[in-house]
Amino acid sequence: MKYFSPKKWKDTEIKFKERVTKYKKINKRNKKGLKKMISTLFLIFLLFFFVGGTVGAGYYAWLMKKLPSPDKIIDRQVEQTTKIYDRTGEKLLYEFHGDQSRVILELDEISSYVKFATLVAEDRNFYEHHGFDFKGFIRSVLKNILTGSRVGGSTITQQFVKNAVLTPEKTYTRKIKELLIAYQLENEFSKDEILKMYLNEIPYGSVVYGIESASNRYFAKSAKDLSIAEAAMLASIPKATTYYNPFGSHRDDLEARYKYVIDSMAGEGYITKEEAETAKKEDVFSNLQEKASSILAPHFVFYVKEYLSEILGEQMVEQGGLRVTTSLDLDMQEFAEEAITDKKDLINSFNATNASLVALDPKTGEVLAMVGSLDYYDKEIDGNVNVSLRSRQPGSSFKPIVYATAFSMGYTPNTILFDVETTHPTIIEEDGYTPKNYDLKEHGPVSARKALAGSLNIPAVKMLYLAGVEKVLNLADSLGYTTLKDRSRFGLSLVLGGGEVKLLEHVSAFSAFANDGERADITPVLKVLDSKGKTIYEEKIKIKKVLNEEIARQISDVLSDNAAREYVFGANNYLNVGFPAAVKTGTTNDYKDAWTLGYTPDLAVGVWVGNNNNNEMKRGAAGGVVAAPIWNQFIKQAVKDKTKEFVKPKPVIIGKPILDGEEIPGSIVKIDKYSGQLATDFTPESSIVEKTYKEIHNILYYVDRSNPQGPVPADPTKDPYYNAWEDAVKKWVEKNNFLSELPPNGYDDVHVPINKPQISITSPGNNDSVGRSFTVSVKTSAPRGVSRVEYYIDDSLLYTANVYPFYGNISLPSGIGSGFHRLKVVSYDDIDNNNNHEININTTSGGGVANEFVWISPQNNFVIISFPINITFNMPKAENVSLWYKKSDNMDYYKIGEKQYPNGYTSIPWDGSGTSSGTYTVKAIIKNGTDIKEKEMVVVVK
Repeated sequence: MKYFSPKKWKDTEIKFKERVTKYKKINKRNKKGLKKMISTLFLIFLLFFFVGGTVGAGYYAWLMKKLPSPDKIIDRQVEQTTKIYDRTGEKLLYEFHGDQSRVILELDEISSYVKFATLVAEDRNFYEHHGFDFKGFIRSVLKNILTGSRVGGSTITQQFVKNAVLTPEKTYTRKIKELLIAYQLENEFSKDEILKMYLNEIPYGSVVYGIESASNRYFAKSAKDLSIAEAAMLASIPKATTYYNPFGSHRDDLEARYKYVIDSMAGEGYITKEEAETAKKEDVFSNLQEKASSILAPHFVFYVKEYLSEILGEQMVEQGGLRVTTSLDLDMQEFAEEAITDKKDLINSFNATNASLVALDPKTGEVLAMVGSLDYYDKEIDGNVNVSLRSRQPGSSFKPIVYATAFSMGYTPNTILFDVETTHPTIIEEDGYTPKNYDLKEHGPVSARKALAGSLNIPAVKMLYLAGVEKVLNLADSLGYTTLKDRSRFGLSLVLGGGEVKLLEHVSAFSAFANDGERADITPVLKVLDSKGKTIYEEKIKIKKVLNEEIARQISDVLSDNAAREYVFGANNYLNVGFPAAVKTGTTNDYKDAWTLGYTPDLAVGVWVGNNNNNEMKRGAAGGVVAAPIWNQFIKQAVKDKTKEFVKPKPVIIGKPILDGEEIPGSIVKIDKYSGQLATDFTPESSIVEKTYKEIHNILYYVDRSNPQGPVPADPTKDPYYNAWEDAVKKWVEKNNFLSELPPNGYDDVHVPINKPQISITSPGNNDSVGRSFTVSVKTSAPRGVSRVEYYIDDSLLYTANVYPFYGNISLPSGIGSGFHRLKVVSYDDIDNNNNHEININTTSGGGVANEFVWISPQNNFVIISFPINITFNMPKAENVSLWYKKSDNMDYYKIGEKQYPNGYTSIPWDGSGTSSGTYTVKAIIKNGTDIKEKEMVVVVK
């Protein structure tokens, strides 16, 4: 490939040399002017700070003594190797600088593109200042103040001093030393010599120091052969070597930076615009030469390096000779890598190329395992990118955060939500937002438990509205999510994965559920020793209470309830591991991301499957299908026999049916069965039925969404979502032929005092004496007509008369002895309006069985309209009772039937065959041994 034209290069070299010559000419004048300026400033310093002058001079002299001689810089002590270990402190994961290589080059042996790129990237005024760029310093300070971002203002000379001469501690003294040495170097060496030292000494990431080492490491070529784009990329790295590592997780930012450098080279006239455009089109990343190594848990190692760089500084981490004990459990790491590798064919079968897994200790936040990709060394899938640190849409795996927020507000796992297709009004979408379930079905009224366990989308969106997006995001902040800061982006789709989360932070959030609402900060490092064995960093577990323990336990109880999710996932699914484990899956609508997040009380694990380039997987690549098998295999191996039960949440009974799990809340009302109206005090008990009326409404009818356990809303239509939710419920009711009925608003109007029957006993009289069998005569009437009269002795029903004149033929049972008893008669009309009359009677014979025959039904003078009928009598004891009939104008009796050994009330059917209209005598013949008795009555057949 041709990187530049000789003619253009010659012109550019001339321009470059002209700038150098110009610098040399003005340098002599500037030195005299600089001395004069220093003298003036020194006099002003003495004038205003006379009292502190002596101290300042002494401090300056002391510093000057301590400063290394510029001539001896080459003899300085070199950096030491930093070693990264697992949590035991015994197994080495990786060494930084273990195979460090530095090749010293002359400036003319380095591609001019490298020099140009370095100048525009780090110090454009390098040939015009004297080691300190005052304007650049002021500009960086102002930007730091105004934007809050950290912007460097150091010159190339300062950076060389900082990285190659001084120790890496961050103190004001070191900064002053940096300035003084930089000034000394500027006076001792030429600009070209300083630039040469910088390019030979500056770190380019990990074990790579100097431009020649960097060129060989990343592109397997000499620094003199680098293209414009390659030179620009390498010049972009020193600003933040871990962050801009070409094999790291921030390639997009690195690409943006090196293209900016290319544009700046063109802007400064070092290359033409055409060369810049050609260089930006070059696929530099494909030129990279990956170097295999014996690194263990590579994604985790570089995550630790980046983590420590933020705390101790990058130079300390790369050159400080540190001994780092991490949190990594090497056994679990191997289980994790094995689980992902074992499922590679499954992953690929769904057109997915990558997967990631993170495991944390919920109680400490320690990272126990981290697999950032399917294969760290696979370039085709960007395997070196740590997906666990990348933002991806979580799908339904975000739902527990929403439900936890709602439960914290007073909603419960038993809360009933209507899983019916609902269009929610939104400002952004003109036609509203209409979420659908994964199975495209409606499930009607469901509990929050069932909705969350089965990952139903429609109820989840409603629960997000009830909880409020702001409150959900507040909880998400507390749980450690850093990717949901721009709250203006989020609406109701947040619960279905409308935001982006990092797998590492997602697992950390779930660990708070496992730890009874307490979240520990993510911790990958346990201890750091410096080169002398002194502890300079040690893990301090930071735990914050983010959720009430009962709410956390409710979430765990729902997510570990395999029975609650069976209707969607089936009984035998990858979420069921044979021991208590809470788990939630997630899938984005376009199948770009598949998740499974789950935990036991002692281990939180998350798995992601998808493609780094955001390509869609095959349809059906759900979290429960492609991610859950990995999660299942890993957690079984990791937990083994160390299983533990979750603490059960306390039962929650609110007193509101909609919150307590009554699918369709109803009210029990007493109704008069005859009028169909509300019962009154006049409605007889026999006419009252209790009926449950279920009036079907959405949850907003029963609760104020911000205070669900408070009073029922006086006007639920004031809620802007009420009408949309109510319309959806009504459509579902109609579609499913469901009965939605209101109780009547009228009162019983047939059971009123004016309709009560009148009744009086005409015989026997009050306190009269009677035998064991006797007849009671009554006089009764009613506006609606008398239907029946009941006869009671001491509140025991003995007889019911159903025909006029409603006399009672009473035969006292053996339980009623001689003496006074209360006789009560009750008259009823056709709808059980009733009235009664009572008297006292005296039975004259003792207890024993009264062996007397009594006609019960029909009675004397009864009119028979149709046959067949039953003739009922009471005969306590007999060997045989036979019934006979004859017409009044005939002497012959005809047999109706007989009963052997009747005992009490007995019925014999009469079919009426051979009868015609007229008056008949019915005779009973009672036989007891040789004792034969007869009883007669008269009936009329019409």
